[in-house]
Amino acid sequence: MVNQSNFYSGANYGLDSSYGATEYESTGGYKVSAGDLSMAVDPRTANQLKEVFNKISTGAKNIEVQGISPEVMESIPEQHLTEINRLKKLTGMNLTFHGPILEPTGLSQQGWSEAQREQTERQMWSAVERSHKLDPDGNLVVTFHSSALPEFTEVTKPKKGELQISKFGVINERTGDFGAIPLRKEYLREKGKIPEAKEELERHNKQRWESELSDVGFLTQRADDVIESSIFRGEDLGKMKKEEIVQKSKDIQELFKWAQKKPEKYESALNAMEEGQRYITEKNVDALNYADAHARNSYLKFQNMFNEAYENAEKYEDKGALNKLDRLRKESTPIIKKYEEDPSRIIELTNTVDKGLGVLGSLKAPTAYRPIKEFAIDKASDTFSNIALNGYKKFKDTAPIISIENPPANQGLARAEDLRSLVKESRKKFVKNAVDKMGMSESSAKKQAEKLIGVTWDVGHINMIRKFGYDDKDVVKETKKIAPFVKHVHLSDNFGLDHTELPMGMGNVPTDKMLAEISKFNNNTRKVIEAGNWYEHFQTSPLTETLEAFNSPIYSMKMAPSWGQAQSNYGGYFSGYGKMLPEKHFEMYGAGFSNLPTELGGQMSGTSRVSGAPIE
Repeated sequence: MVNQSNFYSGANYGLDSSYGATEYESTGGYKVSAGDLSMAVDPRTANQLKEVFNKISTGAKNIEVQGISPEVMESIPEQHLTEINRLKKLTGMNLTFHGPILEPTGLSQQGWSEAQREQTERQMWSAVERSHKLDPDGNLVVTFHSSALPEFTEVTKPKKGELQISKFGVINERTGDFGAIPLRKEYLREKGKIPEAKEELERHNKQRWESELSDVGFLTQRADDVIESSIFRGEDLGKMKKEEIVQKSKDIQELFKWAQKKPEKYESALNAMEEGQRYITEKNVDALNYADAHARNSYLKFQNMFNEAYENAEKYEDKGALNKLDRLRKESTPIIKKYEEDPSRIIELTNTVDKGLGVLGSLKAPTAYRPIKEFAIDKASDTFSNIALNGYKKFKDTAPIISIENPPANQGLARAEDLRSLVKESRKKFVKNAVDKMGMSESSAKKQAEKLIGVTWDVGHINMIRKFGYDDKDVVKETKKIAPFVKHVHLSDNFGLDHTELPMGMGNVPTDKMLAEISKFNNNTRKVIEAGNWYEHFQTSPLTETLEAFNSPIYSMKMAPSWGQAQSNYGGYFSGYGKMLPEKHFEMYGAGFSNLPTELGGQMSGTSRVSGAPIE
């Protein structure tokens, strides 16, 4: 039993969040008062009003309203949100809100599009706007997940050695396609070496670019070969004079032009020929059609490659590449226009494409594929900065706080470094837009950005990195990285292998050490108990186990004992000649802690500080 010496300091109310030790102590661990804890309601029902009322009746002071499912969120009546606010005022409880789990980047299994990102942003904004009714006079914390997609990069930690990346996600921003590049040992160039992700990505981009150049070159060469074989079918070029070659080429090309533009004139010319000549001419014109198809295809591919190279040069401000591409465009445009007017100029078109391929081949390969994590942070920060700014525009000083949660560790943007980057980028874009579009001073915009954009740190979600070979020290290190940005905490326990939600103390989440790191920067975070798996199977409140895990104080005075010591204190009820306490005591509370009211950690349903037997 831990020995704690306390002086009676007055009757501070035990549910006051300012009461109780909130520092990490070697003797008792990190202690959390009941006033710091919040209960999450059932997210499966749109009747959140009933869920909130049920939690209030147990004496809970802090409640997190749930809108996790987009469909359920849409089904919550507007009047219920207003009524929950009335209950808040009546009972003095504090509210937070969990918004719908959506993909803020605009990525989906089908790829990426800006239109999809904007649609998601509108859904999120709707949730923020409606949730403001829960607390129109304060800054309601609204939690959104950073991502809903699988992990972008597969990182493991072997028992001995440094972190190891086995594959990393990439995306082609122009097409929206994405996939993964594995990192395997290289035996030809360097025996047994695993390449760095950056090195492998550069090689991948270069190989893709060179492959596309080769494909276009093959098409133009194929068109040239077909033209030569069709125009001079059966002829011995070595015996023909130059003038004859030129004239024959012009004659066939003219007939091809008529076939394309003036079919009546072409048919008349064929009718004037002898049968054998007509047969050869028709074969030649058909072959030119085939060559023209190759030439057009090569030109379209070349056009796409030119556009990609130009966009890449603009994005990375490569002036040398831009100058080369501008010169190529000026030289090529007149020839392309002539071809469009006269389709017989196939050879001129293929020559232009060949020359253009030479220019494109001299440039650095465009960054077509970029790390999907980098891309996701860029696009998700657009979404979060926009909804935070919209909230400030509409609600000013009572704008909801956008708190970005780390999803389970096998999903995207789940690590502390990812979340740090996402919050920083979101705040940066908030400041830029506030200054550019609203005329705010940069200092004011930064202040609002830091206030309105932060992190909800889910201790159970980050603990799941254990399945990749990490230990509790690594879990605490992750928390230390993100601690300066944390505004809200979600509590659940697990064993690091699956997304279970158990009461604190029933798994191996080093919660006390994690909260101690967070408290160095923010000592007023609400800590929401998310123990859905526990409640589903046992149908009892997880509050008792959580209070015991945190060694929370039992009494409203700042003195021992705590819930962590409760079991060793049971003997006090059997003092005095082996006799029990007066009969009335047991009639009211029973002989153990399980029959205490639920707000004190018991499971005595129907009896609480705000409901139960009337005073007589």
